[in-house]
Amino acid sequence: MSLIKAVVLAIIQGLTELLPVSSSAHVIITAKLLQEDMSTPANALLLVMLHTGTMVAVIVYFWRQWMDTFFSSWVAFLRFARMIFVACLLSGLVGYPLILLIVHILGGRANHAEIEDLFNKLNWIAPALAAAGILILYAGLHEARKPANNSNGDTKSVNWLQAVVMGIVQGFAIPFRGFSRSGSTISAGLLAEGGRTAVESFSFAMAVAITPLAIAREVYRLVRTEHLAASHIQIAAVLAPSLLGLACAFLAGLIALKWLSRWLQQGHWYWFGIYCLFAAVIVELLHLRRW
Repeated sequence: MSLIKAVVLAIIQGLTELLPVSSSAHVIITAKLLQEDMSTPANALLLVMLHTGTMVAVIVYFWRQWMDTFFSSWVAFLRFARMIFVACLLSGLVGYPLILLIVHILGGRANHAEIEDLFNKLNWIAPALAAAGILILYAGLHEARKPANNSNGDTKSVNWLQAVVMGIVQGFAIPFRGFSRSGSTISAGLLAEGGRTAVESFSFAMAVAITPLAIAREVYRLVRTEHLAASHIQIAAVLAPSLLGLACAFLAGLIALKWLSRWLQQGHWYWFGIYCLFAAVIVELLHLRRW
């Protein structure tokens, strides 16, 4: 992949990974426009680096806030660690069986690679975007109707009910490209009467907890590809765009987080839902045009 294409994908990934608009949907569409196959070993390595860049952006952006809340004392840390563990466990208990169920119903005798491709189909992405848009729109309008002094914006941490709800909803977001993880979890937290700041912080803390697993999965798939593993020349050729992509995804991620936080605190969360619904229509039109 050329450096220009890597930068474009990195910016798209960095912005949409952290904004509640689904990075997978945007990256898949952008890759199609750039005529790039993201399943190749070189591009798989690029995606690993892009995810790493956005994860580092989340850590840098929330570091001071997390230190003041989750790491302010040993008691606070233990409470936070238990909540994160339970929320992520619930995500796995919901998400993994859901993947198996979908594969069983729709996969037939297809191999694993074909199943992965199934989730990247535009006719799957469009309804997932629409579902995320409806959830974000409903949660945003619900939050915007609250009086300014009753928005719970200053609440420092989520409670157990909110953590459980967010963990379960994250599980539903795992299998579907287009069903934004951050959009769904933050919306669920808001509907569970969580504070805006607390819900946003906990949502991205869950993301940091599970992103290394996603990165490890992509690395494992990469290592299993004998062609790349046996070609040191190819590794050297793809390293430059991958490292450049990591840096661009990191910077774009910081911008996205500032944008998200500002709109969330100002009560503009529902605008992301409107965008997702608009994007769903565009993706469906692209599908009808046999993309």
